[in-house]
Amino acid sequence: MRSPTDTVPRLATVVAAVLGLLLPLLALGTPAHAAPTGFRVENGRLLEASGNDFVMRGVNHAHAWYPDRIDSLAHIKAKGANTVRVVLSSGDRWTRNDTADVANVVAECKRNRLICVLEVHDTTGYGEQSGAVSLSRAADYWISVQSALTGQEDYVIVNIGNEPYGNTGYANWTADTKAAVQKLRNAGFDHTIMVDAPNWGQDWAFTMRDNAASVFAADPDRNTVFSIHMYGVFDTAAEVGDYLDRFVAAKLPVVVGEFGHDHSDGNPDEDAILSVTQRLGLGYLGWSWSGNGGGVEYLDMVTGFDPNQLTPWGQRLFNGANGIAATAEEAAVYSGSGGDTTAPTAPGTPAASAVTSSSVALSWSAATDATGVTGYDVVRIGGGEETVVARTTGTSATVTGLAPATSYTFAVYARDAAGNRSQRSGTVAVTTPTGGPPVTCGVGYKVTGQWPGGFQGEIVLRNTGTSAIDGWTLRWTFPDGQRITNLWGGTAAQDGAEVTVTSASYTASLPAAGSVTLGFTASRGSANPSPTAFTLNGSACTVG
Repeated sequence: MRSPTDTVPRLATVVAAVLGLLLPLLALGTPAHAAPTGFRVENGRLLEASGNDFVMRGVNHAHAWYPDRIDSLAHIKAKGANTVRVVLSSGDRWTRNDTADVANVVAECKRNRLICVLEVHDTTGYGEQSGAVSLSRAADYWISVQSALTGQEDYVIVNIGNEPYGNTGYANWTADTKAAVQKLRNAGFDHTIMVDAPNWGQDWAFTMRDNAASVFAADPDRNTVFSIHMYGVFDTAAEVGDYLDRFVAAKLPVVVGEFGHDHSDGNPDEDAILSVTQRLGLGYLGWSWSGNGGGVEYLDMVTGFDPNQLTPWGQRLFNGANGIAATAEEAAVYSGSGGDTTAPTAPGTPAASAVTSSSVALSWSAATDATGVTGYDVVRIGGGEETVVARTTGTSATVTGLAPATSYTFAVYARDAAGNRSQRSGTVAVTTPTGGPPVTCGVGYKVTGQWPGGFQGEIVLRNTGTSAIDGWTLRWTFPDGQRITNLWGGTAAQDGAEVTVTSASYTASLPAAGSVTLGFTASRGSANPSPTAFTLNGSACTVG
């Protein structure tokens, strides 16, 4: 978000361009790394030092412009938040927050049992906004106040710079972000680092999305979290879900670092943002507590910093469905020594019902805990890995977004108020039906380029039947140990030699006599023979 007196430019012309962009080349996994001293990233999740999964539920507070409103942190906590993102200034555009002030902000966060995400706002719109500074300059500021942050790795996440790059020069974001992260690591920062997207934070050109894997790999600690700001570009549920689902599928940590219920560049779908982040177990931080100006005063959550005067936006975010009061869990670090360390019992094995081609209803018997169970995580198990697909406070959940004619395995964990997680329940296996009559199809497979140890391939999927296909799952088996590393046009999963690709939102509809082209990169051995058999929604396709 810009300063209180600025607004984000309308992006209507560029939103249309998004529809023609290619899908990302996101890695399907992340390398192993040594555990940092405080917060850390593992398998795409943000964990506390204790190993507890932490999901941010909070708001932004404009401390740099309202330093006398430090009491807002207590009010934000009282509304149920577990995290606050605090606006700071390096002194390049606004009054500098010095080391003593940063230390005081951290102390107030800890006093109010909040996790502190600290960000430098002077980078906002770099390359387009007059006076904005580079990420390198922001990194220099962090180094200058490092003494206030050393030893606070359990409580503080460093957000290098707000919305670096506007809509000009944003192609430099990848290299500049890598360099800034490495500058902080070389200076001795062990904190989890958060990086914002370019394009005023909204990443409409997908620069962050497409390069997140390489930025994560460039962090020697493998402890970087990506932050997307969702305003007018994210005005449909499909756009919200597609963007966040890709990070989760690639096991890259992502949070919605800012969002609102309305904006000058369009009307963001705040209901979708809240529901999708809840479904995926992702963090969100709404903009903002109070003090907005420049025509976006409607983004204030309370009027005049008065916690007793919630605005409609504040009421929605704090008390609405999937909002902060209903979903926030306090960081386990605040349980303190001698706190609750006993996990709940394992929930009962889930039972499946109402299985359709795209969803399944699951129910289970409750877990027990000395201080009370606060929620359950439903996980999908495959390829030796687990993915959280639903979170609920009850003993049932409906999992959606499944592919037709596909086998899935689910289980459940219980959580208590201290963040302790139970042992996993027993598992239940489900196979979704095809969702329609058998399809007829053809597949063209070819290698478009190769190099030692790897290659690039192309698959043309054709609907040779007389009826449209709405949603598809393509499967094949590699004959010589090849492994997909990146794929665009769908979402890939691989278990041994078997590859499953489910359609993306904008490749799902395949009309009669229509086709869609998938591209991918993969690793290979000395030989690279082509697969000889493909199935689409369970039906064999002709090859050639």
